[in-house]
Amino acid sequence: MTRVLLWHVHGSWTTSFVQGEHDYLLPTLPERGPWGLGRAGRDWPDRVLEVPADRLADTEVDVVVLQRPEEFDLARKWLRREVPAVYVEHNTPKGDVPDTRHPMADRPDLPLVHVTHFNQLMWDCGTTPTTVVEHGVVDPGPRYLGDLDRAAVVINEPVRRWRVTGTDLLPRFASVAPLDVFGMGLAGLRDRLGVAPDRLVEVGDLGTGQLHEALARRRFYLHPLRWTSLGLSLIEAMHLGMPVVALASTEAVLAVPPEAGFLSTRVDDLARGAAELIADPGLARQLGKQAREFALARYGLAAFLRHWDRLLMEVSR
Repeated sequence: MTRVLLWHVHGSWTTSFVQGEHDYLLPTLPERGPWGLGRAGRDWPDRVLEVPADRLADTEVDVVVLQRPEEFDLARKWLRREVPAVYVEHNTPKGDVPDTRHPMADRPDLPLVHVTHFNQLMWDCGTTPTTVVEHGVVDPGPRYLGDLDRAAVVINEPVRRWRVTGTDLLPRFASVAPLDVFGMGLAGLRDRLGVAPDRLVEVGDLGTGQLHEALARRRFYLHPLRWTSLGLSLIEAMHLGMPVVALASTEAVLAVPPEAGFLSTRVDDLARGAAELIADPGLARQLGKQAREFALARYGLAAFLRHWDRLLMEVSR
């Protein structure tokens, strides 16, 4: 069993990661915050342990999973010794794409893991060895009902991120299907878009169980993001059995097969697909069933954990 030190950065990804058979150590600080958040009330297995940062030097650690550039020096400071490490890059590059240099570029002794093949392709990592471990999620089960003639959208901070998340495209979709938007930082969204209250509802941020229940009642899942790493909410929606309407950008072209919904770079085509799903619940159920089958095969938790088991073993030798 490997003792893995990692920070609580991306809650959904960490939920999948800590389902393995290792001991997972999360640093804590008195003020909590981004560098010492600990479990933050998450319902994770008992083997996920909180460790005060000032005790890490006396704690057995086999490997460190880094997710932000600052953690590289922080791990050395708190551990006071060299421990094998691997870096996980969750995001698409920003800046002068495709020439954006990764902050961990040219570190041949630090394996770098991308969560999508698109990210691996687009980041310039120099001589740093890279690999891809695709997402895996805890299966919420086939809970799709689709009884509400509405679309579900999950976007965090859609007003601030705007074109990145495709927020500006929402009025086009709201014209054919009422939208329920879930996520953090939704304040002012409807006013900024100028969409009527009956065409867009700012639902807000829900716990995982509540979110899955709410998503499963909407007719389809809308993924309008232009430039993002593959969102786990999209994969979870497919696991639920939801059909998908998505922009054919970044990794979505691999994650959403044609039989799972509508995928295109032409917004008008997607709007027509959305209207078709609203009008035909039977079609929505059929596409959603195929979306779930594909998601289970490609983004199942077991394969994700097996890949990470092999990687952690190699790194911690």
